[in-house]
Amino acid sequence: MKNIVLILTVIFASISGVSANILNVPSQYPGIQSAINASVNGDTVLVQPGVYQENINFRGKRIVLTSLYYLNHDLNFIQNTIINGGSPVHPDTGSCVIINNNEDSTTVLQGFTLTGGTGTKWMDEHGAGIFREGGGILVQYSRPVIQNNVITGNSAVTGGVISTGGGGVRIGDSYPRFYNNIVTSNSARYGAGVVLNYTGGDYKNNIIFNNFGSMDFGAGSGIWINGFNTRSITIINNTIVNNSAVTGNPGIYGNGGVVAAFRNNIIWGNRSPNNVQIASGNFTVRYCNVEGGYNGAGNINENPDFDTTNYFLRPGSPCADRGDSSAVYNDPPDQNNPANAKWPSRGTIRNDIGAYGGPGSLNIANTVVGMSNINTVSFPEAFNLKQNFPNPFNPKTIISYELQTSGMVTLKVYSILGNTAVTLVSEKQNSGNYSVEFDGSKYPSGVYFYSLETGDAIQVKRMMLLK
Repeated sequence: MKNIVLILTVIFASISGVSANILNVPSQYPGIQSAINASVNGDTVLVQPGVYQENINFRGKRIVLTSLYYLNHDLNFIQNTIINGGSPVHPDTGSCVIINNNEDSTTVLQGFTLTGGTGTKWMDEHGAGIFREGGGILVQYSRPVIQNNVITGNSAVTGGVISTGGGGVRIGDSYPRFYNNIVTSNSARYGAGVVLNYTGGDYKNNIIFNNFGSMDFGAGSGIWINGFNTRSITIINNTIVNNSAVTGNPGIYGNGGVVAAFRNNIIWGNRSPNNVQIASGNFTVRYCNVEGGYNGAGNINENPDFDTTNYFLRPGSPCADRGDSSAVYNDPPDQNNPANAKWPSRGTIRNDIGAYGGPGSLNIANTVVGMSNINTVSFPEAFNLKQNFPNPFNPKTIISYELQTSGMVTLKVYSILGNTAVTLVSEKQNSGNYSVEFDGSKYPSGVYFYSLETGDAIQVKRMMLLK
């Protein structure tokens, strides 16, 4: 609730200022960037639902960029106000949103779905070379508020660079407030979900899941943190789950002299050959649920018991009422029963571990974009769906599977948004081994899912098309 009050205060302070204006898109300005270009500090750019094929740059403007979500917190406005960065004017500037010109905390990005971004190619400011980073959002030298967004289906793709990172979000030399965002199904060679490079910041109540990293710099497919930070990094009440990497550490990776404080987070189900959830000697981790355990006061190692939609905790979850008991971390109270927490928190007002605990607890999506719990789907004995080969691929790949019994079989490929791209198989098949080719020639680069269904069982895997 405090975060909502903050954003509304900023918005209405802007509206009531003498020189402040509301710039409406598309009724007054045909696109978001044209409205930003026309704005002055203190303005609000208000965007109606729709798909905006743009790559946005705040250009130092201290403004609020928001969908209609801020009016009544209707979740449909987040889902239906989309910035698609998949058609950049210049291929080397493919981030959906760039905030890199000393914007301060009066700069706000709120209430959008950001998708299709391919990252920005640039020279690393610390002399490490040329990288492509920030598929969804790239932040540098700034202190914005970024909240209530879905950042999905972005990638940092290779091409004349040392490596690629921050498929979802890349933040460097900054101090953002990053609250109540969903970061899912993004890809990069390291830091597929979020990259924090020589930076500080306040990261609360985010869900970071199902991001895919390949192999570089320790991977860190959930959150990758690098460099000596002179300002604090606080990572509180986040759910960081089911991210994966080909090699390295699939969850959280810290490099260099990074000092970060983790509290009340769920860090679970992140997968690579080593399955290490947290890899760093300089983190302070307290009251977190870490798969495999982690040394620190109040930490637990218990299956979080999620439901099947937005990673809500089920009633009776071991994460309910298990966070830091200090009152500053309390869940919001239910107005009708103040001793109990307000949904989506559970139990009493003591902090719930994970994204739906603490004073910033908030639901920002009717259903998580894409498919939830991808990596927790069990392998039924009736069949075995194998990883496609090659992966990544361009433009063709082979999907193989083994049937133990005969039956009706359906093999489908889905886009990152969960829409069916193609049905490859839909027929009765006998037991045996099968291979099917998927031709991605007519599809854009990005992450895709493929599912095999027979009887009451289903398996799902992901693959990446890189053109």
